[in-house]
Amino acid sequence: MSFTKPGIFITGTDTGVGKTVVAAGLAMALRARGIRVGVMKPVATGCVGVQSRLVSHDAAYLMEAAENEFPALTNPVRYRNPLSPNVAASIEKREVDLDGIRKAYRELQNYYDYIIVEGVGGLLVPLTRDYYVANLVREFNLPLVIVARSGLGTINHTLLTVDAAIVRGFDVKGIIFNRMPTTNISIAEMTNPKVIHELTGIPVLGSLPEMDSLSVEVCEFGHLQTIFQERIQIDKLLPESF
Repeated sequence: MSFTKPGIFITGTDTGVGKTVVAAGLAMALRARGIRVGVMKPVATGCVGVQSRLVSHDAAYLMEAAENEFPALTNPVRYRNPLSPNVAASIEKREVDLDGIRKAYRELQNYYDYIIVEGVGGLLVPLTRDYYVANLVREFNLPLVIVARSGLGTINHTLLTVDAAIVRGFDVKGIIFNRMPTTNISIAEMTNPKVIHELTGIPVLGSLPEMDSLSVEVCEFGHLQTIFQERIQIDKLLPESF
C-alpha cells in the first residue's frame, strides 16, 4: 500500500480539544492559497441520523471548510454512540472497516493535492482491539500536528502525547493551542506554550482564541479563516514544493 500525496494528521491531547476547528481552519487557509485540499475524518463516533445515513458534525464541518464533495471518502466509518470506536463498534455490532478507511484515503488522493486527516480523540484511542489511531498515522505516513488545551493540566497531557509520538518515530511538525482566552488570561495559560516548547523542543505553531461566532454543530465558521491565517504558522505544515 502506497500513499503519495503530502498532508498532515491532526491529533489531540484528548477528545474535545478542538481538532476539528484546527483542521477546518487549515483547510480554509490552504484553499485560499489555491491548493486543492482534501479532508478526512476516518472514524467518527457520536454521529446523528439513522443506520447507513449517520452523519458526523465534525466531518460535515470539514467538508464545508474544504468545499469537498465526497462524504463517503471523507468519513467512511461512522457510529452513533459517543464512545471509543472499538466500544461503539461492539455495541452497534459493526467492526471498524480498516480496509475501507485505507481505500477511501487512497481514493481521496486522486482528487486533491494535500490531505488533512483528523483523528478521533488522541493517538492511543483504540479503533479495534489491537489497532490504534497511532497505527493509522504510521500507515498513512503523515507528519503530526498536536492540538492542545491552553489551561492548567495541558503540560502533562501534551508531554504524554509528544512522548507517544516520538517513541513511535512520528514527525511532529508542531503544537497548536486552542481556545486561548482573550481576557483574564491565567498564569498557566500565559506560560504553558513556552514551557511545553522548552521541555519538548517541538515548535509551537500558534494559538487560536475562543471564538463565540464559531459552531461545529451548526456549521458556523465566523472569522476562523482570517484568525487562522493571522495566528498560525501555516508554512511550517507545507512541503517545500508548495
